[in-house]
Amino acid sequence: MALETKLVQKLSQSLLMTPQLQQAIKLLQLGRLEYIEAIQKELLENPILEEIKEGPEEPTFTASPNGTSPDGIEELRAPAESESEPSLMTGKTPVDWENYLENLTDARGSSTPRGFADLDDKPSLEATLTKSESLYDHLVSQLRMADIDREQLPVVMHIVCNLNRDGYLCCSHEEIAEAVGCSLEQVEKAMEIVKTLEPAGIAARDLRECLLMQLHLHGLGDSLEWRIVSEHLDKLERKKYDQIAKSEKVSLDEVYKAVQAIQHLEPRPGRIFSDETVRYIIPDIYVYKVDGEYVISLNEDGMPKLRVSSYYLKLLKGSETNGNPHKEYLNERLKAASWLIKSIHQRQQTIFRVTESIVKFQKNFFDYGIEKLKPLVLKDVADDIGMHESTVSRVTTNKYVHTPQGVFELKFFFSTGIKTGDGDVSSSTIKEKIKQIIASETPDKPISDQQIVDMLKSANIEIARRTVAKYRESLGILSSSKRKKVF
Repeated sequence: MALETKLVQKLSQSLLMTPQLQQAIKLLQLGRLEYIEAIQKELLENPILEEIKEGPEEPTFTASPNGTSPDGIEELRAPAESESEPSLMTGKTPVDWENYLENLTDARGSSTPRGFADLDDKPSLEATLTKSESLYDHLVSQLRMADIDREQLPVVMHIVCNLNRDGYLCCSHEEIAEAVGCSLEQVEKAMEIVKTLEPAGIAARDLRECLLMQLHLHGLGDSLEWRIVSEHLDKLERKKYDQIAKSEKVSLDEVYKAVQAIQHLEPRPGRIFSDETVRYIIPDIYVYKVDGEYVISLNEDGMPKLRVSSYYLKLLKGSETNGNPHKEYLNERLKAASWLIKSIHQRQQTIFRVTESIVKFQKNFFDYGIEKLKPLVLKDVADDIGMHESTVSRVTTNKYVHTPQGVFELKFFFSTGIKTGDGDVSSSTIKEKIKQIIASETPDKPISDQQIVDMLKSANIEIARRTVAKYRESLGILSSSKRKKVF
């Protein structure tokens, strides 16, 4: 078969991911904080954009009925500026700086000839701010007070720098010796120095070593507690106290007292210096119930409101820009600004429509709580509002809604269902029932997974024991053997 070259004309449709479309998709999936950061970045990079500040009403710019100008620029109109308005830039209202400085009042409320008296005595802003002390800072402050050999200091600092946030050492002695260029004997001496620092148990390699270090500092180096940690840590984890008593040939009460002492030890010494900050959730949407109907309101507090700068619009429409090489750049920036503003409006409308559909599907949840949550998938909402499932997925990512039942992520309302005699039940509803059952148990007689299965079956919900175990683990709840409290 011979090969030949042909010229064929073909008509087809394809989706082209333009930069503008990519920007709209990116804005859609951003959370509140990331969204604000993205808008602030655009404000810095695009001179055409400016933020509408709250306060007195400022000139607004609206699109004219004629659409766009011959140059492709939207015709935006602004109210004429008052020529009688004073301006500092024109020099019509000169500032009397001498009089201003003479009457300047300092922060304490007292006037001085120059207004700057006592300012040098006041602490700087940085000096008034507080910063939580990290584990590294706490250890270094102790090392500064210690009498450490100059040759030993690099090894000690290398150990301190390789502690994780829990205070455990993350490298071996050989790795430390190779990195610093010292002998293993020097590493051992440095380890002894670090282990004397507070908090107790620092620089341990595992939980057993950490607890043993603390017991040693408490003078319990040859005690029942020491033997339990060193030899029966696995039994201690499973609460097999009878086996520990049999192995150590002591009474069960003695084991109980030893376990109580061990429970007062710190398994993660660096936890008190954790720099994790509390994350406060700001809802993106509010859902209120007014006269029996649910009203949806987008949270606009703190969100930047953008508009096109009047100065650059006048500059673009002025005759002095003809033939100016910078006009093409300003035209591109204007188109980018217009597209960004449209993308923001589209983002808000999409969030509103998705939330409105969720409220329609989950009305019983908003009325009665999580026990009435229905199974819901992305396709149900996508078909309801006429959008693709991927769009709904992006909208519900990192978006939170304030409801009469509490604050929830939009993803929370989408869950699989399990068929029961009373219809489909959401997996979130079953998890809530499991949580309530375990919360009502007595500490000395915890409810097993099989008992939970039987209790759910009496409520007409039939699920397997492994499903209960999976839901329990997803809730972060231990098994019945580990929840049992003997004392």
